[in-house]
Amino acid sequence: MTTRDEFKQAPPFAFSVPGPIEVADEVLFANAHPSMSHVSPDFVPVFGDCIRMTREVLLTKSGQPFLISGSGTLGWDQVAANLVESGENALVLNSGYFGDSFKECLETYGANVAQLKAPIGRAVALSDLEKELRSGKKYKIVTVTHVDTSTGVLSNAKEIASLVRKVSPETLVVVDAVCSVASEEIHFDNWDLDIVLTASQKGLGTPPGLSILVASERAMNVFKNRKSPPSSYYASWKKWLPIMKAYEAGSPAYFATPPVNLIYAYRASLNSIVLGDLSLEKRLKLHGVASRRVKDAAKKLGLRQLPESEGEAANGMTALYYPEGLAASDILPRLAKRNIVVAGGLHTEIKDKYFRIGHMGITAVNEERGDIETIVRALEEAVKEARAAKST
Repeated sequence: MTTRDEFKQAPPFAFSVPGPIEVADEVLFANAHPSMSHVSPDFVPVFGDCIRMTREVLLTKSGQPFLISGSGTLGWDQVAANLVESGENALVLNSGYFGDSFKECLETYGANVAQLKAPIGRAVALSDLEKELRSGKKYKIVTVTHVDTSTGVLSNAKEIASLVRKVSPETLVVVDAVCSVASEEIHFDNWDLDIVLTASQKGLGTPPGLSILVASERAMNVFKNRKSPPSSYYASWKKWLPIMKAYEAGSPAYFATPPVNLIYAYRASLNSIVLGDLSLEKRLKLHGVASRRVKDAAKKLGLRQLPESEGEAANGMTALYYPEGLAASDILPRLAKRNIVVAGGLHTEIKDKYFRIGHMGITAVNEERGDIETIVRALEEAVKEARAAKST
């Protein structure tokens, strides 16, 4: 059987991309749990724990979690299939690549989708949202990408939800929080959100493969009062709601096999986030500290952030334009030589002009690892070496 010590060997590269992130040893060890039936008496309470602790991470007492095998993208399908009926209107607040993708998903299920598209590097202005909501068009949902991983832009989900409640109270507020849960502040109940969808492989510090979504009572009532059946088989809450209810109550149920080992890993990470020595509030503050350290170092090197406003820059990642006269081929290989792997650009209009550094989870909160200082040192050395090479 694999021993814990075997998981403590450092990887050859520091994986500093904005997801999937490096995960803690105890999470890796939990993921290596012996194979087990999803209806085993030993597994049932593990799944139940994950459902309950997911609520704690998002600060909700009444939200209904759905933990389903799949990527974060499955969250879009759940929203489109269960909450929006064919021909209904959806409004997408677009701050990057993932707004375009959510729009395409909603259209696939028959929604009429309008977009408010922010300039590159900015979030959608609240004034633009209010104008659209007051235009006379009734929207079933408004979606916002809390942190768009393609740009590192942070949208103000609290203010967006408040505005929607004031102007169009029946409209559901859907937050794509794949790149923000457990690295950015989210108060599900206090902000009066309807959907927060995310995935396991970013701030939640678990290997990829688990789609995580929480729905408000308002959203569940909209679902229960649909005129037509859900427009997906696998993503249907008619199938999954009884499963979630059963496992939380301590009984097994079956629709499709859950990722048993991944659920064990997710519980290990949730135990650290919810029950560990660091409170959730402290963890979020440490993400802010790590973010400031990386961004300040980049600024000293003359690197410009993609987000144009400090208040719209994510804490879990940093998106930086390449220095003038330098390109990906000048920077990324030099970072890799120093065992730092970062992500290239993703936004289609500027993908060759910038790169992205992830600093979520243990990279941000476990200061003893020294990940942030390693990233900063490698960035400083790579940029200085690249500039020196160009000047010779």
